[in-house]
Amino acid sequence: MWLLDDEAPHPPEHVERVATGSPEAVAALEAARWIVSNDVLPMAFEKRPDAVYLQTWHGTPLKRIGFDVRNPTFPDAEYHYSVELVREVARWDALLSPNPYSTEILRGAFRFDGPTLETGLPRNDALQGPDRDARRAAARDALGLEPQTLAVLYAPTWRDDFSMTFELDLDAVHAALGDSTVLLVRAHGLTAARTQLRPAAGMRDVTRWPDITDLYLAADVLLTDYSSAMVDFAITGKPQLFFTYDLDDYRDRVRGFYLELEAVVPGPLLATTHEVIEALRDLEAVAAAHRRAYRRFVERFCGLDDGRASSRAIQALLGDGVKRPAIASKSPRSSRTLGA
Repeated sequence: MWLLDDEAPHPPEHVERVATGSPEAVAALEAARWIVSNDVLPMAFEKRPDAVYLQTWHGTPLKRIGFDVRNPTFPDAEYHYSVELVREVARWDALLSPNPYSTEILRGAFRFDGPTLETGLPRNDALQGPDRDARRAAARDALGLEPQTLAVLYAPTWRDDFSMTFELDLDAVHAALGDSTVLLVRAHGLTAARTQLRPAAGMRDVTRWPDITDLYLAADVLLTDYSSAMVDFAITGKPQLFFTYDLDDYRDRVRGFYLELEAVVPGPLLATTHEVIEALRDLEAVAAAHRRAYRRFVERFCGLDDGRASSRAIQALLGDGVKRPAIASKSPRSSRTLGA
């Protein structure tokens, strides 16, 4: 059974779905033997005594998250931190980490002292799956993309006031690059219900496409800003561009980062639509200029993305007799680890 907001994409037909926050969702959670979530469940419910809750989170934390956000500005921030997040973390039995870099950040950001499974991110297994080429072809066909079309996935993260404005001038991009380039524009899930994309030539609104994995595969280049999508997409090895028009404000006021973004990202930081256009005009040169940075990025963040993260996570969680993976080393805040 899946818990999804009303505006979320539909799961496969064989999967039962209930709306997050509904009485049916609470009943399902309280009856479940296993609970797996990639985000905070903002509901009051009591786990059954033998239930196990695995929190996978939803990506590598490049920007500050959880209790590490210094000056939270989003609505109801005080309630979120003093009630929701404290209640939520207390329910977790294990926390999944996508890579060694993330392990201590996740533990500290959520003040979690339980077992941490350092396995890689299961949702990214499909990017290495044997059917990835077929999925790419099927997605491009469904999107109406010709084989020679350059597909640019534009997937910016959200801003903490839940606004979503697209500073990229889509008309200017199309005027400069023509029909040979198509922008696949995807609003962040936290703002999707509030975002109305104005139709533009050379643009496809893919906000409600069911699985972003298909879009990673269909795209030839990622255009993002501060989203952990950059880590997921790096598994594909395809070029990345970063439209960071509000970098100073996002870094110094809105959220902040755990690392120096400029020194880490596997592509150029671009401040204007014109700079984005020029980068798209010569992606080969951009890729060549950032090849070393891309390689370092993959080594640091994608070392466990080998297509077998799901198997490692299940083995670690169930302890089914198969040799379990190395689990993150003990946190200074904890004496508990899980398996090895």
